[in-house]
Amino acid sequence: MGMPLPRRWTTADVRELIREDRPWPRYELIDGELIVTPAPRTPHQLAAFELCKVLDIYLERVPIGIAVMSPADLELRPGTITQPDVFVVPTGTERQETAAEWSDVKSLLLAVEVLSPGSLRTDRIVKRDFYLVNGVAEYWIVDVGERSIERWIPMQETAELCRDSIAWAPLDREPLVIDLEGLFTRIETKWRWMQR
Repeated sequence: MGMPLPRRWTTADVRELIREDRPWPRYELIDGELIVTPAPRTPHQLAAFELCKVLDIYLERVPIGIAVMSPADLELRPGTITQPDVFVVPTGTERQETAAEWSDVKSLLLAVEVLSPGSLRTDRIVKRDFYLVNGVAEYWIVDVGERSIERWIPMQETAELCRDSIAWAPLDREPLVIDLEGLFTRIETKWRWMQR
C-alpha cells in the first residue's frame, strides 16, 4: 500500500477553522496546503506595529492606500487565504477601487511578514513565491534578530537586503525612507521595557 496523499484543503475547510472571537491561531491556505501560525512572540508584534505605524503616517500624506495589520483573510487568488502581518491595500487607484470587505482585496501595494522561528520556510519561500505572482507589488521579510529587511519585487531573482534604510516608492510617488536602525532600536527599547 502506498503513502496516503496529503490532504488538499479548500477555502471552505479553512473558513470553518477561523473564529472571529479568537485571532490565534491564524489559518492560511496556499496551493491546498494549510498553514497554521500560533500567536506571535512580543518582538514580532512590536515590529509589525511599529512598521504599520510608519506606513500609516506616510499614507496619510500620500493617500494611495491603507496600512493594515492582520488578522485579515485575503483571497488574492481564488482558493487561497493569506494573512500578511502588515499590508497596504490600494485605495481608489487605477489598480483597484476601494475595498469594502477582505474578499474585495485582489492586489496589495505591499505585503510584510515578520520572521518567527517557526515561519522561516513559509515566509521566505511559500509566501514569497505566492505574493510575487499574485498581485503584490512588493514583499518585505522583516528579521528582528538580524535587524534587517529583505525586499522582494516581482520578476526579481534575488532579494535586496536592507540594513541601514529602506525606501518605498509605491506607484512612483515620493518615497518613504525608513531608518531601519531607528526602527529596530524602538522595537528593542519597547521589548526591554516590557520585560521589566
